[in-house]
Amino acid sequence: MSTALITLLAPIISDIVKRVAPDRDQAANIEREVKLTLLDKEEALQNMAGKIVLAEAQSGNWLTASWRPLLMLTVVAIIACNYLLFPIIGIFYPAMITLALPAELWNLLTIGVGGYVVGRSGEKMVNSYTQGGQK
Repeated sequence: MSTALITLLAPIISDIVKRVAPDRDQAANIEREVKLTLLDKEEALQNMAGKIVLAEAQSGNWLTASWRPLLMLTVVAIIACNYLLFPIIGIFYPAMITLALPAELWNLLTIGVGGYVVGRSGEKMVNSYTQGGQK
């Protein structure tokens, strides 16, 4: 994710730095510092997101701990119906209805799976750390 942010902002940063600092060496130093700062901030955002997912997973409330997995299971069920179940049923019943699958749903699935992976990794690291490296 951090490389995506830098890739997105790199041309904008270069243009602004060239306008502000006409000296090439100074411009290169400024651009490098801005990119390093972006990397640090992006890493901090990822760490915060991981902590949020970890706190949700460790919550005593069933709904708080389960909403993300339930949402991901729902998305996976829609995908399975559209691409596995409905095509097979469509062989026998050609007028089969399929569920619309907008691009935002794919984004949600990607973010959700990424958050789940970060949360589970964080949870395992915390457990390992609290148990003194046991296991």
